[in-house]
Amino acid sequence: MGLIEKQNREMKERARENFKPYTEKEKAALAAKYTPEQIAAIEAGEAAIDPVDMNEGGVIRSDWGTLDYLDDFSTMRTMVDRNYFNQDGPKDPNARMMTEQESMEANHDFLKKIYEENPLPEDYNPENEEHVAKLRPNRKDLLRSFDEVPSSMGTHGPIKEPSLMAPGIPIDIESELDQSEVVKKKVETQEEEDTRDPDGVYDRFRKQTGLTLDEILKLNCKILVQHNVTNQTRLGKIQSVYALAISGDGDGRLGIGEAKGQEPLDAMNNAKMQAMKSMQPIPRYEERTIFGDVEGKVSAVKVQLMSRPPGFGLRCQHLIFEMARAAGLQDLAARVPRSRNKMNTVKAAYQALMKQRIPDQIARGRGKKLVDVRKVYYGGRN
Repeated sequence: MGLIEKQNREMKERARENFKPYTEKEKAALAAKYTPEQIAAIEAGEAAIDPVDMNEGGVIRSDWGTLDYLDDFSTMRTMVDRNYFNQDGPKDPNARMMTEQESMEANHDFLKKIYEENPLPEDYNPENEEHVAKLRPNRKDLLRSFDEVPSSMGTHGPIKEPSLMAPGIPIDIESELDQSEVVKKKVETQEEEDTRDPDGVYDRFRKQTGLTLDEILKLNCKILVQHNVTNQTRLGKIQSVYALAISGDGDGRLGIGEAKGQEPLDAMNNAKMQAMKSMQPIPRYEERTIFGDVEGKVSAVKVQLMSRPPGFGLRCQHLIFEMARAAGLQDLAARVPRSRNKMNTVKAAYQALMKQRIPDQIARGRGKKLVDVRKVYYGGRN
């Protein structure tokens, strides 16, 4: 019916209206600013662009992913760009950025200089570690190249300082190399300390978290619940071991983990790993007790935790006692009035600790100041 051709024709006409050719007045204004070669390049670039595509795709986005700023390349930003002609010292009017070929030649000259200053020994052996360690260029030469290899070209050759490039981040080469040596020694120390973990239980955990073996062993991990379980299948009863562990750093972080396995040791190790991975910060008032009274309920188990004054201690059953000590709590009272299933007691206590409402949340909810809420929240104790 010709509807598609008609629509395409209308789109092209609309695109031509939006992107009209330059008028004589506009061409004269461009000629005052650009050279004939630059104007020819501009016209060739515009001729290569389809106005229909430009009309459809060259629009400012208005969806939720739109950036909240536009880059204006006609202006200089002092924090990012360096205005070459505003710097002190003599200026080269023909200064420009190096081409790719010129940049490669500048890097080649720098490498040639490095090779001349550090020739290979006559008895060089690639299997000799001392000879390989002296090979150049090395990491130090790479850092030097950032400052010494020019990036701009002038009338009489490369321009070193000042450059058209924005100033780079200052690098202290010696401190950078020292830091790399520190990291290398840290890795070597970790490998030496692996004797405390002969079975490699923590190898994968160290790679996942970046923690050292010292930091892992300092965590307070404990198995609180362990019993045998049976899974009835069509092949019969499958015996396994269930373990529930807690992990804390004694400074406000606590996590619980559970695992099952055929061997008790495997189940306990996996439970400890899960506990260490799930550690979360526990709100602490004055870094010794909880914020007010909280409750947690899992299945038929109900746990009530109450804050207490300094010196009160931990007066609660042994499961909650171990959790409080691992989290760094010193004054706490607890009641378990109903069922006392061990597994659900640990989970309910952890749920109660995570349900604490800090004064800041209460103040925002009531529309009051934090000072007013603290006075009411702690019974007049500010």
